[in-house]
Amino acid sequence: MTRSTTAAGGGAHWSRLRGGADRLALGCDYNPEQWPREVWPEDVALMREAGLTFVTLGVFSWSLLEPEEGRFDLDWLAEVMDLLHDGGIAVDLATGTASPPPWLATAYPQVLPVDREGRTRWPGGRQHWCPSSALFTEKATALTAAMAARFADHPALAMWHVSNEYGCHHAPCYCDTCAVAFRTWLERRYGDVAALGEAWGTAFWSQRHTSFAQVLPPRLAPTPSNPAQVLDYARFTSDALLAQYLAEKEVLGRLSPGVPVTTNFMTHSHFRHLDYHRWAPHQDVVSTDHYLVARQEQPEAELAFSGDLTRGLASGRPWLLMEHSTSAVNWQPVNPAKDPGQMLRNAVSHLAHGADGLAFFQWRASRAGSEKYHSALLPHAGTDTRIWRDVLALGALLGRAGAVAGTRVEADVALLWDYEAGWALDQPNQPSTRMRYGDDAHALHAALLDLGIATDVVHPDADLTAYRLIVVPTLHLCTDASAANVAGAAAGGAHVLVTCWSGIVDEHDRVRLGGYPGAFRELLGVRVEEVWPLLPGEHRTLDDGATATVWSEDVGLEGAEATATFADGPLAGRAAVTRRPGAGAAGAAGDAWYLATRLHGAALSRLVERIATAAGVTAPVAAPVGVERVRRRGPQGSFLFLTNRTADTLTVDATGHDLVTDTPADGALALAPGAVAVLIEPETPA
Repeated sequence: MTRSTTAAGGGAHWSRLRGGADRLALGCDYNPEQWPREVWPEDVALMREAGLTFVTLGVFSWSLLEPEEGRFDLDWLAEVMDLLHDGGIAVDLATGTASPPPWLATAYPQVLPVDREGRTRWPGGRQHWCPSSALFTEKATALTAAMAARFADHPALAMWHVSNEYGCHHAPCYCDTCAVAFRTWLERRYGDVAALGEAWGTAFWSQRHTSFAQVLPPRLAPTPSNPAQVLDYARFTSDALLAQYLAEKEVLGRLSPGVPVTTNFMTHSHFRHLDYHRWAPHQDVVSTDHYLVARQEQPEAELAFSGDLTRGLASGRPWLLMEHSTSAVNWQPVNPAKDPGQMLRNAVSHLAHGADGLAFFQWRASRAGSEKYHSALLPHAGTDTRIWRDVLALGALLGRAGAVAGTRVEADVALLWDYEAGWALDQPNQPSTRMRYGDDAHALHAALLDLGIATDVVHPDADLTAYRLIVVPTLHLCTDASAANVAGAAAGGAHVLVTCWSGIVDEHDRVRLGGYPGAFRELLGVRVEEVWPLLPGEHRTLDDGATATVWSEDVGLEGAEATATFADGPLAGRAAVTRRPGAGAAGAAGDAWYLATRLHGAALSRLVERIATAAGVTAPVAAPVGVERVRRRGPQGSFLFLTNRTADTLTVDATGHDLVTDTPADGALALAPGAVAVLIEPETPA
């Protein structure tokens, strides 16, 4: 079969993923090799019934695609591709390189990764390969080339999918191959070993090197490793895996030009091994996986954060949800099933935060293997199930929602997120291990969400000129450029909220001298001489009655005013929340706020609402607290996404046609607990 060249270029890849129809894309991982051939036609028929428009194929198929070194068996995959094309299902074709076959590790054991304690990670799971291995690159690109040569012109091909979830299981690696590659990376970064020593502060603990040959990865040591060394090793690991991705992408670009390329990120809050800000520019379509984590206090608020972060990585453009689950996953200590209606609610939330396509892991629930108890579109119990009926309902909704495609989320708030800041903060020997990166970011994002305020989660160096409010949560590591970017936004009129333990170190993890919060002292008009972290169970009361935990600081005012003070403890009477009016240029500049402790619940919400109101930030429509409200807009109109995140029936003053129920809304829309609505709005001024 020959693939039409009209699929390449521009936004055509989205059309291909949608099956060319006026609808949103719906897909899944498909692993036909787990099932007998006679099942395959039934699969395609059921996919059509469910409204699927694409599948991701071949993710874990290397051992079948190349059963022996240099011998490729692609005929079975071509048979599946033909079946899918005949059924109107497009293919996001994986290069198959996520999990090496047994023959590779047997013939070349040097490709296996090594953990921090020097233990080899053996085959038997997946991702058993070293991020720095040139030999792995050679074998992976050979398979990629064979795949591209065979399938570049296949009419089912909509997109290439390189590897899978980079860094999930095999990073960082501390083997000798990585040690050599790390030294090369450092030499490129610093030029000479003296500059390295200055950046790492190697005068401390007699760590001074006289040549790069003496530098090692931060392997297990008698004490915590040099924090700057650990920080650079995280950067190196992210770059090493990015190089592996780019090696495969180069092959695809050469042998399959015009076909978009992606790899699936993992933007949920507990995965921060890779700097996706560096990866995103190399994706033709930004895609991500997301799964709810039951142990989190607000799992669905974290889902919204992940969507906003993914949209930020996509520079505001629509993105693709490559994986989520219909119900339970299999990798938590306890794996709860999703409540009735939750799968639809989760799916619509991803759409609200910028996705133009939704996909699941996987099509059929496996009979064997480590993921056999992971939910799927087609469960073990078959089609006479709640899950299957929910899948049909979602497919029907996406069929009605085609006009949403290409629209963008409207947001007046930017929340700054930096993987490097997290790598620096989440190390030993901090004032408190209870101050973890992401905690403040998620709490503030959730508070905005409850108020119905949409937020873009972006890098500190992003263009901030269009935002009314900039939120800077625990940006512990902050470059001069990032600090200047925030100050410039404030000078231009944006209001700024900075939380404690931000701006403390530079890009080399060196403390900024002169008092905390370092890079933001002048903007905020405060100077902190000493921090006072709080013990577990310890708290402080503020003069407004709020309860503060985890952290406190001895804040001196240098142009700011205290809006709340500590009412008890050794810092009684000292500022806990400050505001510097009109920080920056006179007249036009916005206020700069500093939160020198950690607030929770209603107290944090009150502060966020006060600052948002001062900044002129409002929700798209009025609604009770707890109703998530996001508007997506494009030339084709505006679409209001509403989610009731409470246990009560709530009424929203909204008008339009609800795509979920396919009924009109007359201005008093009642949302049952956990219910969602997607309204095609009447003409709304931008």
